[in-house]
Amino acid sequence: MSVLTAIKLYINKMIDNCGKGMKIFLLGKDTLPLVSITYAQSELLKKEVYLFERIDNTARESMKHMRCMVFLRPTPDNVELLCRELRNPRYGHYHVFFSNIVPKPDILKLANADEQECVKEFQEFYADYIPVLDTVFSVGLKKISPPGSPSWDRASLKHSVDSLISLLLALRKYPVVRYSGRSDLAKTLVNSTFDIMKENSHLFEFRRTETPLLLVLDRRDDPVTPLLNQWTYQAMVHELLGIEKNRVDLSEVPGISREMREVIMSPEQDAFFKDSLNCDFGEIGLKIKELVERFQKQQHSTANIESISDMKKFVDNYPQFKKFSGTVSKHVAIVGELSRIVQEHILLEVSEN
Repeated sequence: MSVLTAIKLYINKMIDNCGKGMKIFLLGKDTLPLVSITYAQSELLKKEVYLFERIDNTARESMKHMRCMVFLRPTPDNVELLCRELRNPRYGHYHVFFSNIVPKPDILKLANADEQECVKEFQEFYADYIPVLDTVFSVGLKKISPPGSPSWDRASLKHSVDSLISLLLALRKYPVVRYSGRSDLAKTLVNSTFDIMKENSHLFEFRRTETPLLLVLDRRDDPVTPLLNQWTYQAMVHELLGIEKNRVDLSEVPGISREMREVIMSPEQDAFFKDSLNCDFGEIGLKIKELVERFQKQQHSTANIESISDMKKFVDNYPQFKKFSGTVSKHVAIVGELSRIVQEHILLEVSEN
């Protein structure tokens, strides 16, 4: 099972458990981007999920006719926010899902807060990591230790351990672990992860068909790779423009239009990007040219509307045409900016030397 499929299955389970009818997704600052990465809003609308709200938004309207799916990381702040919500419920009833193991004191605290008995379901769905590709995930941290410190920042360590535990439970894996003996950071991460696994050993009592390897490496063991220029499409976008939770900020690109200032680069929602992830810079230029030519042909065909049947066909195909237009505009803008950066910083010459 892929890391992305595991989260999709969890979200599908949440929606199915909530039943038929209008639903609202009540999310935290960590789970909102997770859901947006996994599913397009249009896909969730088809599943009768009509509203998406942040639990820390105190200006939310009361809608007692709505069923509420709550999906949060089990942090002290989120538990407190949910307690406040349950004391003064805004929705008909609640299905509560946490993305990781919830401490027993927090479960008791939430039970005491549910004085009106509006919680219909409470479950742990292990989705406490950010899927990048089917086989790649991220913890989502920009730094793990204070500047100049050789040790973990406590909050970053906990977040990293929680993500690893969540991933292992989602994929139902109990691994053998190897790590760099010279790295105190790697050793601390592994020991902390196994401490949590021992404390919750009952959660890892699933059937083991194989023994996977969890290899923990320290970035400092390989100082050369970060100095190399990457020349495949996804790698170049990530390195030269930056991809943050499947979003690329183009606001600093000269002459960029307002609608293109931030674009989504998701292999799940963008077939062209999925097919071009590992194409080198030369190949991607040719693929962009082919994409533009296909769009021009389709645009030309839509201009020849001479009958009612032509009009009907145009209206039926308009959503796909509009999506295709957005895809073309997005990738032309991104490849154009990549070309500008490569020329401005003479990256080709740098790579050859």
